[in-house]
Amino acid sequence: MDLIFKLLMGTEKSKEILTDFLTAVLNLSPAEYDDITISNPFLLQEYKGDKLGILDVKLKLKSGKILNVEVQIDPMPFMDSRILYYVSKMITEQVSEGDRYESIKKVISIIITGHQLIKDSVKYHHHFELYDKKSEVLLTDALEIHTLEVPKARALDEDGEHSDLLDWMRFFDIKTEVELDMLAKKSPAMRRATLRLKELSADEEARMLHDAWLKQKRDNYAREQGAVIAAKYEIVSAMLRDKEPIEKIIKYTDLTHEEITNLQNADS
Repeated sequence: MDLIFKLLMGTEKSKEILTDFLTAVLNLSPAEYDDITISNPFLLQEYKGDKLGILDVKLKLKSGKILNVEVQIDPMPFMDSRILYYVSKMITEQVSEGDRYESIKKVISIIITGHQLIKDSVKYHHHFELYDKKSEVLLTDALEIHTLEVPKARALDEDGEHSDLLDWMRFFDIKTEVELDMLAKKSPAMRRATLRLKELSADEEARMLHDAWLKQKRDNYAREQGAVIAAKYEIVSAMLRDKEPIEKIIKYTDLTHEEITNLQNADS
């Protein structure tokens, strides 16, 4: 859903759907959504070919609050540090030389993941702030971080818990058109989102862009796997030169006895 999310939320005509989603996640006044400015609107001509960038949606609300919404399908190392870095950047980039600290507007980061992010909790939605747990005091409301984990929402009984936010989580996780049509009956917001998704599915340029994005992801994965295999073979070659037992090489590389023997014969 990374590219699809940007197509759904990151254009000028997406603002009603974007408002529906933000309303489900955040506890803000409805008036905040009267004037949404998308800072990085999705422009098809900028994303043709294989040069596709980070697919997040940056926006500003009526009061000046700054939001960043992104989708992370696959796990990334040091994700917590990455989140902290980008939230900090959203604050510091507001201040230039000569500006006053009071000019800083609140920043809100929303991260939707296709994997489990918060290992110590079964909840799919977490809301983080600068808060003293012992004294139960909030230092400042100048930043919020919201994490939304699709796999945890998937585990909930559809006939049990219900909320607008959970509907969105199920929308991001949709697998079939039948599921999509059923979800569309839940609320006006879901009807708008499913209708837009169907429009995108019928749009030839959007489909070509999606195919290019998938190709890029597959190519990147293939390159990464090739690098891993090459590194393993270098380790095996070094261990063979050092006369290490094949059983030990299998233990440290996960290669089969046959693969190691073939490599040994090729080197000789």
